[in-house]
Formats: sequence, structure tokens, C-alpha cells
Amino acid sequence: MKRSEFLQETRRMRFEEAYGGWGSGRLSQEEAARLLGVCSRTFRRYVWRYEEEGLEGLKDRRMDRPSARRAPLDEVMALTCQYQSRHLGWSVRHFHSWYKRAGGERSYGWVKNRLQEGGLVKKSPGRGKHRKKRDRSAWPGMMLHQDGSTHQWVPGQYWDLVVTMDDATNEHYSMLFVVEEGTASSFAGMKEVIASRGLFSSLYTDRGSHYWNTPEAGGKVDREHLTQFGRAMKQLGIVMIPAYSPEARGRSERMFSTHQSRLPKELALAGITEIEEANRYLREKYMPAFNTEFKQPAMEEGSAFVSYVGGDLNEVLCEHYERRVGKDNCVSFDALKLQIPADGFRIHYVKAYVRVHRYLDGRMGLFHGPRLLARYEADARLIEQKLTKTNQKERSKSKKTRAASSLSYARGRSDKLDNSFVLTADSSIC
Repeated sequence: MKRSEFLQETRRMRFEEAYGGWGSGRLSQEEAARLLGVCSRTFRRYVWRYEEEGLEGLKDRRMDRPSARRAPLDEVMALTCQYQSRHLGWSVRHFHSWYKRAGGERSYGWVKNRLQEGGLVKKSPGRGKHRKKRDRSAWPGMMLHQDGSTHQWVPGQYWDLVVTMDDATNEHYSMLFVVEEGTASSFAGMKEVIASRGLFSSLYTDRGSHYWNTPEAGGKVDREHLTQFGRAMKQLGIVMIPAYSPEARGRSERMFSTHQSRLPKELALAGITEIEEANRYLREKYMPAFNTEFKQPAMEEGSAFVSYVGGDLNEVLCEHYERRVGKDNCVSFDALKLQIPADGFRIHYVKAYVRVHRYLDGRMGLFHGPRLLARYEADARLIEQKLTKTNQKERSKSKKTRAASSLSYARGRSDKLDNSFVLTADSSIC
């Protein structure tokens, strides 16, 4: 029974009780009207209608008239046909967002009720008992989440979707499809965030092997022996926070549930099957629309982001490895030989400790302290470097210094030879 019908039936029963008390003289007209919650004039109208038509006369006549705000049948049929033809299987929230973008003016509740009445969408089960959730961060940039999800985003292909989002607002700063989640994909997400927003305070992640070293399965993470990603975050001053349960990452998990429901349908609707096209769709269409719909205002005004003013971000967000130069003036790295080219700073680097940087595209850089020695392709081929004016001056100065020291050394040797000859001659004369 609908609520309106229940109220009508209750009003009839209460009127019969008040009418009987008034008819027997136990209640006055004012007392009977007060029992029904109406004025005495309205009670008299009820009595006239009851005596003429019986209980049917007490029925609210507005219930038999269609609402003036009722949508035309053609509009309802167009909505259901649109859903059946192109959006079958979409959630109501997702379909309503597309409906509004297409110019629709009806509310979410109206769209949901029409689809449920047509049997196109099932009613959701009741929610569980109330659970108190962790409060969001007060400012954007105080805490970010990064996580990946493996799913069949396009038919027959499983990719990993790596998302970096803000805890305070739900805003997604980076979304990226990769074949397999790892250090490179995490660096790529961080680079996109820092380049566009700046440095942030902390990062919440799971205990994946590219984020943390975990000596015992399911145990505590090792905060002393950092991964390549952990080293980069420490170098940037970003605090990493490990999550020890899926519930701890509840916000990002709920976002992935929405992505898994929406993204495959949108990619199929756009006819996208390649990962490059899918990433372009994420950047240009899906992520802006998603942020517009799901972004929430922060609890307080302000921002915890700080502009990045360091050096080249690519030299930080990459893999660092320390190696010792061999006797052939080459560095052995990952079954490759990196030949150190000649320069004006040192004759050779044999037995010196150098640092190899492996970048996101597979290329490498070789550093001795802060100084770049050479860059290499992924197959160890040397990349010719164009010297800057500063480097040219430094090398020219180094060459002059080395030449002067060599000349001084030669002069010293010459003086020693002359003196030794004189002493020998004198001793022979004596």
C-alpha cells in the first residue's frame, strides 16, 4: 500500500470515530474537528459528503487527477529506449550524468524511478549498518592516494589502471593505463602530479613490492631499506604511509569500483581498443568529466601543495644504481657495458664510484657526484651531448689547469736533471 493510500484509510477510520462521538452527543462539533486536526467548517463539509456519498465521499479527489508536473509518455519512452539501445548495463548514476550532459532536465530520482518501473534497472539492496569513516584531510595536498587496479577494460585485454587522487576532495590528478603496474608507472603518476600541482605532504599506498620492502609476508614494512620509489619520495620530502588492509584504502577502492563499472562501457561506446587511445581518452574526456561529477569541496580553505623549485624532476623520479668503473673505463649495468667518453675533467674514471640513472623511457644517464658524464640509449649506445657554455668554460679551464700543472712538473724534472749533472761533475773534479 502506498503512503497516500494509507493516509486516506487512516483518515476514514478516524472520521468514523469522530462522527460517531458527535452523533451520540459525547463530542461537540469543535471537539470532533479537533480530533481530526481540522477546523469545524471542514468537519461540517466532511459530514455532508459522508451523508451523501458514504466513505467514498471522503476520498481526496486530487488523487484521481494526474499531476501537472507529470512527464509526457513520449519523454519516458525516449528515455527508456535510449538506455536500452546504447547504455544497457550502466548504473543509474552513470547514465544520469550522460543524460544531463545531453541536455536532460529531470532529476536523478526521476530517471532512476522510470528505469526501475520499466524493469531495466534492479533496486539496490539495503545498506549495511552504519560505520564511522575516517575524516578526510582538511586541505588538498595533505594526503594523496595512489593505487592500481587490474581489470578487463577492453574486451580480451587486461590492463592496470594507476590512479593518483586527493584524499581531501576525491579529485583525480593522474590516471594511466599500463600493461603492468610497477615502479615506472608510479613514477609517471607522481611526475604528472608534481609538474602540474607541486609537492604534497604524504602519500598513502598499499604494500606493493615497488612501494615497500616487506621482509615477512603480511608483516610490517621495512622503513630503512627503501625501494627506488621510496628513495625518490624521501628525496622529495614526501612522507609515505603504508596501508595494512583494503578497508584502510576505502576511498580509492570505492573509486575503482566506479571506474570498473563506467570505463569499459565508455571505451566500448567510443570504439577504443588500443592502450594509447585509451590513455588519451582518460586525459581529455573521462578524467575531467569524472572530477566535475565527483570532486568535493575541501573541509577548509587553503592548499598544502608547494611549488617544486628543485632541479630536473626526471633525475629524481627514476631508478638510481651505484656502480664502480672497471679497468676498461666502462660501467657494467644490467648486462650492458656503458663506455665513459673522454672529457676534460679526468684522464679516466677507473675504480671510481658512479651513479646510473635509468629513466622511464629506458634511457640511462651516468653521473659522477652531481656531474653528468654521459647519456645512453636503452641498448647502451652513447647519446652525443651538446655542451652548454658553462660546461665549455669549465672544461677549458680544466684543460688549462692540467696543461699548467704538466708544464710545472716538466720544469721541475728539468731542474733536477741539471743539478744532478753539476754535482756529478764537481765530485769528479775533486
